[in-house]
Amino acid sequence: MDAFEAVVILAATVGAAFVWLFWRLISSTRVRGVDPEWLKNFSVATYRPMERLLSEEDVEFLRSQPGYLPAMEKTLRSGRRRIFRAYLRSLATDFNRLHLALRLALLESATDRPDLATVLVKQKVTFFLALAAVHLRLTMHALGLGTVDVRGLVSTVDRMRTELRSLSLARVGVERVSA
Repeated sequence: MDAFEAVVILAATVGAAFVWLFWRLISSTRVRGVDPEWLKNFSVATYRPMERLLSEEDVEFLRSQPGYLPAMEKTLRSGRRRIFRAYLRSLATDFNRLHLALRLALLESATDRPDLATVLVKQKVTFFLALAAVHLRLTMHALGLGTVDVRGLVSTVDRMRTELRSLSLARVGVERVSA
């Protein structure tokens, strides 16, 4: 096998992995409906632990303890990544719930908001690209390379929650005025 064949095989493998990851991200986060009680109680504070879940502080503390073994560090990192992935799945599901709720609010709105509809499409694409990037960085983290930052994903979800709340309040205001 020459260098060209190796590059083609590598490119095909990376492409297939990207397609598989993107499909998995999109297909695993579909929601069927939005529970008003969930909307009322939703808070992005649920995701704040993600910001420190993969930090090096706990690993450094572990290394400083008597009886430290490298296998302990490996187990800690692996467990933290597993928890982090569970948070990511939940974050993607919550994003989709908020996205659906915003689309429904737009449909029920008394005023036409094409600007918000465009923003919603852009946010969905941006969110899932950022989610794919976080998964890639998480894989690199498993190899000991780099860190993972989810503040952008969490802030996107928070902005959607704020927009939904403002739309809901505006709708309630219109209903009160017209009553």
